[in-house]
Amino acid sequence: MSDDDVDHELLALLRQSLGLGPPDANAPPETKVLDHARYVYDNSIDVALDMRGTKGAAELIWNQMQKKEYNIKTWSEHELHPKAKDESTVNFIFTMDLLNFSFFSESAPGEGFAVEYKDKRWTGYWSLVAALQRALDEGIPFTSSSFWHDEEECTEEVYRKVFRSATEEEIPLLKQRIAVMQEAAEVLCRYFDGDVLNLLSKANHSAAGLVNLLAEYFPCFRDETRFEGKKVRFLKRAQIFVADLWAAFEGEGYGQFNDIDKITMFADYRIPQVLHTLGCMIYSPILERTVRRKELIASGHSWELQIRGCTIWCVELIRCEIVTKHPEAKVNAILIDFFLYDTMKELEAAGHDSIPHHRTRSIWY
Repeated sequence: MSDDDVDHELLALLRQSLGLGPPDANAPPETKVLDHARYVYDNSIDVALDMRGTKGAAELIWNQMQKKEYNIKTWSEHELHPKAKDESTVNFIFTMDLLNFSFFSESAPGEGFAVEYKDKRWTGYWSLVAALQRALDEGIPFTSSSFWHDEEECTEEVYRKVFRSATEEEIPLLKQRIAVMQEAAEVLCRYFDGDVLNLLSKANHSAAGLVNLLAEYFPCFRDETRFEGKKVRFLKRAQIFVADLWAAFEGEGYGQFNDIDKITMFADYRIPQVLHTLGCMIYSPILERTVRRKELIASGHSWELQIRGCTIWCVELIRCEIVTKHPEAKVNAILIDFFLYDTMKELEAAGHDSIPHHRTRSIWY
């Protein structure tokens, strides 16, 4: 080869390394969520992270996780989560995470949407899980996609019965929930022979691959938008479906993923609340005032995207700090997210939450 000849193979590798060429078809799947969160963090002006607070929170979180023996088994220990290690649990989790969005109430305490089940009143996320368990107990096959696909059987009346409230307030975004389930039933029927297990099989035990499949085939899982001129992905519900499978099956069988650590935390409204309480996240005065007044922030607003992106990046910094200080730690962003969510609910119940969560109505979280 002369000096004037072009090494096309080398040129192709260079272009690919710079992101200028087509993606490598043989490369392992990547969700890009963490990269996009870093971009949001780098370009945020209304949300900042306190590095000293983050380091302190990491040590506190690790110590508390150790003290409470918090691990992958904790998920299944909750009385409402399914216990079976079979296909029924896969279908339950898929249904649950299709609908895992927007539970906060604007009513007075005690008057918001709630579900009565087994002599208890459940609110928030747990109201959804209780409603699903109650429906199954009542003989309604509500975790079956073939049931959702049959609109003569699965009518709006059935949806209203499944999600009937113990208060005057109905479940938020009911029509959107119905639309999401009907859309998912159609996608499963068209591309996966109506079976969630075929979706899992196509992912071939890749957590990132399963997240990408959900975002590709199901518009209701395609949690992405634009921020400062760039498309960014958060994929909260797609990621939490993978995480819930991993936790429910304790990393085995249907929950076995060879790249589970590619899953980030799940950008919602509870984790930023606890990170702010722990001194990790700081809001600009106008944003903090909006949050404290419990004013709605539109889905896709720059404030909302900054909160979500910075939350993902903050939890990643916490994870890195824990594994740096404690190399023996078997911890990932999923366990940190689960732990922080449970902690925030405990703080709220005890009246120790120092700031409300931000309020955004959407199907994304």
